[in-house]
Amino acid sequence: MLLLTMIARVADGLPLAASIQEDEQAFRDLQKYQSQAKQLFRKLNEQSPTRCTLEADTMSFHYIIEHGVCYLVLSEANFPKKLAFAFLEDLHSEFDEQYGKKVPTVSRPYCFIEFETYIQKTKKLYTDSRARRNLGSINTELQDVQRLMVANIEEVLQRGEALSDRNCLYEEAFAALASVAQVIACRPMHQEVAG
Repeated sequence: MLLLTMIARVADGLPLAASIQEDEQAFRDLQKYQSQAKQLFRKLNEQSPTRCTLEADTMSFHYIIEHGVCYLVLSEANFPKKLAFAFLEDLHSEFDEQYGKKVPTVSRPYCFIEFETYIQKTKKLYTDSRARRNLGSINTELQDVQRLMVANIEEVLQRGEALSDRNCLYEEAFAALASVAQVIACRPMHQEVAG
């Protein structure tokens, strides 16, 4: 489950947008992680890894940095990393399109808080078990197609080897026939000369 999402400017750690789990108990539990996320934002710089997962107790922070903006999500440790990073990539695409040019000029924290609506909608897509199953089945289908393509290429290559082997046999047979034909063609001439 995705519990906390934050977006911040890397240059100074300024929080730009956020979304937190909605129920009160989870909110109280997440305050510690929110504080850790803010500390992390202040420590990030241009030399920081652009994709990273950090473990925190039974949770994991996943983040990506794109165009001077850090997109961070806190999830349970067993939440698939691929999904977490796909979620962050989705956020990046939409946020960069809507606010990318404004990011360097803002000075107020949570200036783009209205982006929370998009975060919530996207989070539901990635945490809904049916949607996750659908993503899983799409990935499975893609892998099947890839296997088919590889199998087809391998079959073609094997057929190519068989054809080239046959071509070699045909060439040998043709050469043998040509030499036999030459012998046969020369025989009547020998008989005529000898006769």
